[in-house]
This record gives sequence, C-alpha cells and structure tokens, in this order.
Amino acid sequence: RLRPHRGPVRGVAWADGSNSFATISDPFVDHNAQISIYDIPQDASPDDYDDTPRLEIDLPKTNDGKRVNPTNVVWLNLNEALFVTFDNGSIRLYDPVTGDELEEFFPHEKKINRVSFNKEKTLFITSSADFTAKLYDVVNLHHLKTYKTERPVNDAVIHPHKDHILLGGGQEAMSVTTTRGDVGKFETRFFHLVYEEEFGKVKGHFGPINAIGINPNGRSYASGAEDGYVRLHFFDKSYLDMKDPVPEAPEGEEEENDGYDEKNDDSSDDGQ
Repeated sequence: RLRPHRGPVRGVAWADGSNSFATISDPFVDHNAQISIYDIPQDASPDDYDDTPRLEIDLPKTNDGKRVNPTNVVWLNLNEALFVTFDNGSIRLYDPVTGDELEEFFPHEKKINRVSFNKEKTLFITSSADFTAKLYDVVNLHHLKTYKTERPVNDAVIHPHKDHILLGGGQEAMSVTTTRGDVGKFETRFFHLVYEEEFGKVKGHFGPINAIGINPNGRSYASGAEDGYVRLHFFDKSYLDMKDPVPEAPEGEEEENDGYDEKNDDSSDDGQ
C-alpha cells in the first residue's frame, strides 16, 4: 500500500517498461493538485518497495487564483513526457525526471473529460464539455480536426483500422430524469476522421455515455453510461466491408474547364 494522497486520485498510468507509474490527484483543503511518480523495480520484492513517490509535481493555482483539477494522465512514447489534461480545458506536458513543465496549450474552453490515443500514439483525441472532440498530432501538437456535437462529449476513440471516430456523451446527468433518450443525445456517434462528417449513430442507452472502448481488432466496441449499463456492440459485415466515399464538392467549387482552356489553345495552324 502506497502513501495516501492528499486529495482524491483521478488517474493512474504505467510507463513503458513497467518500471514506474504516475498518479494524479485533486486539490484538497490547503493542498494543491499533484502528480506523483513511483518507481517499481523489477528485481525487488514488493515488500521492499518504497511507498514514497520518487517525484511529486505540485500543480499550483492559475494566475487568476483558480485551482486546477487534472482529469487524465498518459505517458508518451519512450516515457519522454507525462501528458496531463485538466478541467480548465488545458493540456500540459511534464518532464518525468525533473518535473519541469515542458508545454501548455488550450485545445478546449471547458473541461477535458477524456483523452484517447491511437495504437502507435501518433494521434490523440480529446473529449470535452464544450460539445467537441478534437484530433491532434502527438509529435507537433498540431490541431488536425474537430468533431462538433450539441451535447457534452464524455469519451471518443479512434478506430484501429478505419478512418472513423466513435464518440459518446449526452445531456448532463442532472437533467436525465426529465429527458427522453432521443432528446438527450445518448447515442454513440460515428464521424469520418478526415472529413469530420457524422455518418451514423447507435442508440441503446438512456443516460449519457461516459466511456467507450473499441476492440483492438476493430470488430466490436463497448460503451458504458450513466444508466448503469455496459453495452457490447458487434459491427455487422456491411460496416466492416464498407468503403468510405469521398464527399462531393459543394456547388460552385467544382474545378472549371477540367484543366483545358480554349483561350490558351496554341494548336492553331498559323503559317501552315
């Protein structure tokens, strides 16, 4: 058993190599939120583990005096940085050796509920209470795509074999008892990763979807909701075999002349 944190623990993540893990905890009374890193030597007996963190990173109040609550923690490839999301819409990268803050940016205006990476950890997608999910490049932290909805987004995942995004959320839990499922937007929604277009929905829950996990083989996914149910969905053959059509260009944006311009036609037989 490790030394207790000063506030509620919101996340735990193992480093590549399984020799250490990180935790994030909320502020509590006079203590700020915190990131803690523990070492777990592979050649030592569990009875000999040190229950004190190797490194504690204090998360002080922002410049306007507001406390920040971390919501997710992930180790990036090769343990080069700790990736932490916050309830003020920000993401920070920390050096797991020194604890220095390496980067901070604000992809969202409200709380980041969840973050999910593709298998290679080259892309990540954030889910936010600001009604959007956003796709980013891990290496350069460039914003790539935005998937817009009409309700808070609680989780989103990247399909392992298709250019598809699955996301879920819905109306806030406090309003669920007075809301029909079709109004609360409690479906799993499917977007094309590149074109940002929604092309499908899967209904079934009667409360906001809080978590989505897709099978690594890409043939099924599970969703968990505020209604207390976990639903396991299997994709049918038509979905697995479907090809993604290229959207048609809006009217007026078609290429003119198809690469041929009569005015510039030099094929006249002058002098012949």
